[in-house]
Amino acid sequence: MKEQIEKFLRYLEIENAASKHTLRAYRKDLESFSDYAGRKTEDIEMIDVRGFVAQQIKNGLNKATAGRRLSSVRSFLNFLCREGYIKSNPAKLVTTPKTEKRLPNFLSVDDVFSLVEKPDGIGVLPARDRAILEQLYSSGLRVSEIAGLNVDDLNTREGLVKVRGKGRKERILPIGSKAIDAIKTYAVEKLLLKKKDGAMFLNRMGARLSDRGVRRIVVKYSRLIGVNGQIGPHTLRHTFASHLLQAGADLRTIQELLGHSSLSTTQKYTHIDITHLMDVYDKAHPLSGDEDEKK
Repeated sequence: MKEQIEKFLRYLEIENAASKHTLRAYRKDLESFSDYAGRKTEDIEMIDVRGFVAQQIKNGLNKATAGRRLSSVRSFLNFLCREGYIKSNPAKLVTTPKTEKRLPNFLSVDDVFSLVEKPDGIGVLPARDRAILEQLYSSGLRVSEIAGLNVDDLNTREGLVKVRGKGRKERILPIGSKAIDAIKTYAVEKLLLKKKDGAMFLNRMGARLSDRGVRRIVVKYSRLIGVNGQIGPHTLRHTFASHLLQAGADLRTIQELLGHSSLSTTQKYTHIDITHLMDVYDKAHPLSGDEDEKK
C-alpha cells in the first residue's frame, strides 16, 4: 500500500496543488490506516475502514480528527478506484463520526484595537508585527496566505492585495487604511535590511516569515493585552468575518472575501452573531424589555 500512498500524494501535490501541511496530514492519516489494515488495497473491505475509525476514537482521538482521517482514507481509496487498482470504494458508505459544532472564537472591537496597537517601539520588528496584525484583521487572511505574501502582491495606492489561497486560487481583497499605514511604515523600516527576495514579511534572519512565526506574533500580543484562550491568526480571520456580519455585510460577500468554496462554511458566522442580534433586538424592539432602560 505504501507505493500507492506515494502515488496518491504526488497526485495531490501536482494536480491539486496541495500544500506541504496538507500532504503531511494525508501521509500521517494514510500510514496509520495502512498499519491498521495490514493488507493489500484490493483486499480492503468496508469493515476495515469502519474498524479503523472506531479504533482511532477508542485510542482517544477526538471525533473531528477521526472524521478527518476517514476523509483521507475515502479520498485515497477513491483515487485508487479511478486508477483501476480497486473496483469500488469500500469507504464510501462508512459514516463520518458526528461531532459537536464549535463556534469560532472572535475578539471584541475593543480587543482588536488593543491588539493591533500593542506592538510599539522603534525598528523593523515592531513595525512588521503591527503590519501583520493590521493586515490579518483588515482582510481576513489565512495564516498561510499572509506568510506567502510577496511585496508585489500589495498595492497600497489602490488599497488592494492579491492573495493565493487554498489550491493556489487567487483573489483580490481590499486593505483598510490603518493596515495600509502600517504596511507603509514597515516598508520604510524594511529598506534597511536590503533584502530583495520578494517576500513581504521577514523574520529576524531576513528570510520569509513562516506560518509558525506569524502564529507566535499573534499569540505574543494576545497575551500582552490579557486575552486568554486559543487565540491565533485564525481568530482574527473569524473576527474579521463576524464584525462584517454585525455591520450588515451579506454572507455572499463574506464568502468571497474569505475565499470559501462553499457558503455552508461561511454560515457558521450566523450562529456566532446571534448574541449581537439579540442585543440589538432588546434595545430596539418596543416590547422586548423594560421601557425605563430605553429612555
